[in-house]
Formats: sequence, structure tokens, C-alpha cells
Amino acid sequence: MAENVRVLVPEKEVAARIEELGRKISEDYAGKQVHLICVLKGGVFFMCELAKRISVPVSMDFMSVSSYGDGTSSSGVVKIAKDLDESLEGKDVLIVEDIIDSGRTLYYLMEILSKRNPKSMRLCTLLDKPERRVKDVKVDYVGFNIPDEFVVGYGLDYAQKYRNLPFIGVVEGVE
Repeated sequence: MAENVRVLVPEKEVAARIEELGRKISEDYAGKQVHLICVLKGGVFFMCELAKRISVPVSMDFMSVSSYGDGTSSSGVVKIAKDLDESLEGKDVLIVEDIIDSGRTLYYLMEILSKRNPKSMRLCTLLDKPERRVKDVKVDYVGFNIPDEFVVGYGLDYAQKYRNLPFIGVVEGVE
């Protein structure tokens, strides 16, 4: 059976919610500069759209992490494939992620980054699956809480496909 993508969150709803998040982040960081850290690859679409909607000064950096385990499940132990280019010392940091489910990777990532002495550190995600949470991570800004389904679009992929969809969809017909 060929896979199909069913729309879960339409493009207009995604855009409206990102606008709201940008407004809230701008209020919370009023008078400051926020340093956005994008977790590659999935977070890049969301971070770029979010940054355009934040009215306070913004700087950006990128990191690529992977978590590995027995091959089929994440252990949550983070391996940094691409580290940050800039120091976090004294910066107001906002980690921008595409989706958080178990929380394992973000828990360890935040632990690692907190040792780099940022002034503050918060977490923003486009999608959250709180019922899948295994590690307790405080998510400060959430776009959408979603059910436990396999989602694509807006940076999320299935076998490197569908990242460029302008909406959040659910992949159906996958074994």
C-alpha cells in the first residue's frame, strides 16, 4: 500500500500559531536579545518562520544531534554531530525544536547546554506529544499538542520526504 499524507494541522493554522508564538516570545524577551538554537534538520523550517515574527533582536546558531540505542529505539544519549559555532556564555537562549515526544534527547541536550553558562535557557517546539514523555522537560512555548501519530511537514520527514509540506500531516499506509 502506498503512503498517503492526511492533513492534521492546516497551513493557515500553523502560520497563525507561529505568529502568536512570535508575539509571546517578543513580550517575554522585551529589552533583550534572544539567541535561537535550531536543532537540525527538522527545526529549521519552524525556526526561520518563528524568527521572522520575533520583534526583539535575534541571533541564531545551529546544532545537529542524534540519539542512539539498539537501532530501533532512542536511548536519549546525545551524540553531537554538529556543535554550535558560538559561545552561549551570558546569552538568553531559546532552543527551537520541531517536535518533542519522549523528551530524552532534549533532556540531555539541555543538560549539556546549561553547562555552557547561558544567562537563561528556554525551549520552544512546534509540536508536542506530552503523553509520550519519558523524561521531564519543561517546554516553555508549544505550537500544538498532537496525538501519538507519525507526522510530517514543516521540517518533519519520513525517509527524507515531506519536509517541505506547508502543513502538518499524518503519514498513512506505512507498515
